Amino acid sequence: MFENIRLAFQGIWSHKMRSFLTMLGIIIGIAAIIAIVSTITGTNEQIKNQLVGAGSNTVNVKLRQGGSDYMIYDSSSIPQGIPPVSDKTLESILDLDEVEAVTAYCSRYISEGVYYQNTPLTDGNVMGIDTAYFSTCDYVVKTGRNFLPEDYEQFRTVLIVNQTAADTLFGSENPLGKTVEIAGVPFTVVGLVEENSDYAQNITSIDDYYTYSAENTSQLYIPKASWPIVYNYDEPENVVIRAVSTDDMTRAGQQTANILNATITSTDSTITYQAEDLLGQARDLQNLSNATNMQLIRIAGISLLVGGIGVMNIMLVSVTERTSEIGLKKAIGARKTTILGQFLTEAAVLTSLGGILGVAAGVGASQVIHRISGVAVGISIPAAIIAVVFSMVIGIIFGFLPSVQAANLDPIEALRRE
Repeated sequence: MFENIRLAFQGIWSHKMRSFLTMLGIIIGIAAIIAIVSTITGTNEQIKNQLVGAGSNTVNVKLRQGGSDYMIYDSSSIPQGIPPVSDKTLESILDLDEVEAVTAYCSRYISEGVYYQNTPLTDGNVMGIDTAYFSTCDYVVKTGRNFLPEDYEQFRTVLIVNQTAADTLFGSENPLGKTVEIAGVPFTVVGLVEENSDYAQNITSIDDYYTYSAENTSQLYIPKASWPIVYNYDEPENVVIRAVSTDDMTRAGQQTANILNATITSTDSTITYQAEDLLGQARDLQNLSNATNMQLIRIAGISLLVGGIGVMNIMLVSVTERTSEIGLKKAIGARKTTILGQFLTEAAVLTSLGGILGVAAGVGASQVIHRISGVAVGISIPAAIIAVVFSMVIGIIFGFLPSVQAANLDPIEALRRE
């Protein structure tokens, strides 16, 4: 075996240019496939991160009617039979293996009734949150302070805003200490909050807009205990969970929705808790991307076929050139299997070298694509290994006919040709 490999390298080295040109089809095919697979891997990871989020693993489980979020505008739109989320329910959700944090919140869309002096806020949300909300959603207080236990116990009218709300209401002024009226009740701003991430979501559709609008619209946060001061007691609540891992998000969201739906006594079956299946959306986009790229891989595979035919052609030429060598070996006792193994090894080594060079070229090409177009790429080690093994298989398949021809040469006829 090792002797065959040595002879194969010797033969390749003695015809360097011919060997390189023979490998070129394999190199181009493998390089194209590796570049495409790298793009697929990087794009899939980018889709997953951009849609799901880079490491936060949070899932919103919202009260929905049909295909839309259930919006509460006033007391007349509060549905019957939808109780607030109890501590016992939150504990049941937290007991799920896939969930590591959970929080419940009230929410109202702002269309009017929020003012700072004469400046109205007409777009955004007021949210009544518990003590776990910011940590669960991976938010941090940028300036000022977080809500204190005393704020909940004493029903204080204190307020935390996001940057969008601060810019809209206060402009360049420091928001801390300012008084904002919500439904006629004065609230004092005690903090400015922001998401604890450098990651920005991509919004490419109206669904994405509604999914991520919270990050780009005004958000006013008040203690949930103070919610009845401006709105109503016992309003339905939504839930945010943080899954243990990204892959757990879908299952965690579904199980949380099931627990919440078990508490509903409403006769309106169209109103249910539903989890945002962001991971499912990411997989759908990944499948669409993969389907498109698989067509490119098939096209690249054609060059491998052409490269294999080139290998077979050169091996046939090599058999013809080395007829006397084959005849001499058989004359001194070499078996057919020995000759067959030698030429198959030479073909496999030739295409394997082409595969290795193709992988290197593919990695380089993917980096060039990334630098020029900004497309995300990710090097797949299994794909590189499979590519080299596949190129070896091509050598064995297309080198088999020339190898059989060499093994079947009659030694007397082979020596006579010389």
